[in-house]
Amino acid sequence: MKAVFVLTDAADDLDIARDFYDSQDLGLGDYFVDSLLSDIESLRLFHGIHPRHFGFYRMLAGRFPFGIYYDEALAGIQVFAVLDLRKDPMWIRSELATR
Repeated sequence: MKAVFVLTDAADDLDIARDFYDSQDLGLGDYFVDSLLSDIESLRLFHGIHPRHFGFYRMLAGRFPFGIYYDEALAGIQVFAVLDLRKDPMWIRSELATR
């Protein structure tokens, strides 16, 4: 099994989304992060089976409308972004181009 590394930009994405969900209902942000981290951890077993979007593999989160964008490297799986899929696809494309 390969190790999974959440890069700084992806960790920032999780923090921003946690704040958003906490503003909706107290504690929902923590539930969001726990759910997404569980999905990310599953990449140890299921990496590379997801379709590619904008140059990255994209796994759909199980409980929230988010995409987990990752790529494979020799050292392990690198998570580059965790983005809200309700956003404009052109915004997602431009955001991924900077990572």
